[in-house]
Amino acid sequence: MEKITTLNKHIISTFGTGGFHGGVFTILRELVFVSKLMHREINKAGIVESIRGGTGMRNIHGEDTQKLDKFANDRLISTLEAGGECCAVVSEENDDIIHLRGENSRHGEYILAIDPLDGSSNIDVNVTVGTVFSVYKRLSPAGGPCEEADFFRSGSEQKLAGYIIFGSSTMLVFTAGKGVDGFTLDPSIGEFCLSHPQIKIPANGSMYSVNQGRYSEFPGWVRNFIDYCCESGPETGGPYSYRYTGSMVADIHRNMLKGGIFMYPPTRDRPKGKLRLLYECNPVSFIIEEAGGRATTGEERILDIKASSVHETTPIFAGSENLVAMAERYRRESQ
Repeated sequence: MEKITTLNKHIISTFGTGGFHGGVFTILRELVFVSKLMHREINKAGIVESIRGGTGMRNIHGEDTQKLDKFANDRLISTLEAGGECCAVVSEENDDIIHLRGENSRHGEYILAIDPLDGSSNIDVNVTVGTVFSVYKRLSPAGGPCEEADFFRSGSEQKLAGYIIFGSSTMLVFTAGKGVDGFTLDPSIGEFCLSHPQIKIPANGSMYSVNQGRYSEFPGWVRNFIDYCCESGPETGGPYSYRYTGSMVADIHRNMLKGGIFMYPPTRDRPKGKLRLLYECNPVSFIIEEAGGRATTGEERILDIKASSVHETTPIFAGSENLVAMAERYRRESQ
């Protein structure tokens, strides 16, 4: 019989019983519980009218909110409040910090930053979506209210980061600073099982992911790098394959396994990019670096940036070491 390693068994064997019972892994298990609810709902999205489409409202970023956005966010908050290990959450779906109101939440030692449903507009057309999250240890004293300063940190301070991808199968990929492991949900037993131990992103890749419809709005050096990716010949190794789904989690996951670069550059109307630092770029960057890759703004390491607001944005170039370094070279040579 094939040996199966469940998520709980892996945590015990890798981090010890102290790590398993620590608050950070309690939060991970709570996120896993919500992901199973999401797996169930997403698999019904094609046939259940009440969970398809938009709510008719927009979030703080001006994006149309989908019904599953709200479902994921509401279930997440209620689950964390019941657990008590987390005192506050920053979510893409809420304007401000959410101070959890569970009986023990004020004593929680951790805070969470999360995009509950990345790429949610893909739901109605049956394309991959995901969840991406980041956990920090709070700085303010437990027992008192969480403060903004608890979130205004650099990504290098993360205790845990991960994403859950809902595609042909549902997978959890996470790091707690000891490499990156991937787990696939077996719906027949309701468990996430180790399927991709110690993921290493290839140093080179043959794919690039970017919203190429915005090509004319990118800085010249970004356009030049994209042109490099499109060139054919032995010197470039190209042309590279263009892959872009509109879900960062999906594009990052593919590049993690096969090698490539994901880009969300600055544009004329968004000089600081569109993707949020705390709950999109930081967790993805932590994962990629732990897998041997690279994540920068084109100028500086993402994990070195100290957040100054909960919805701060940043450009990002992330993926295979050599491809990201090549993009940075184009940036330097443009100066």
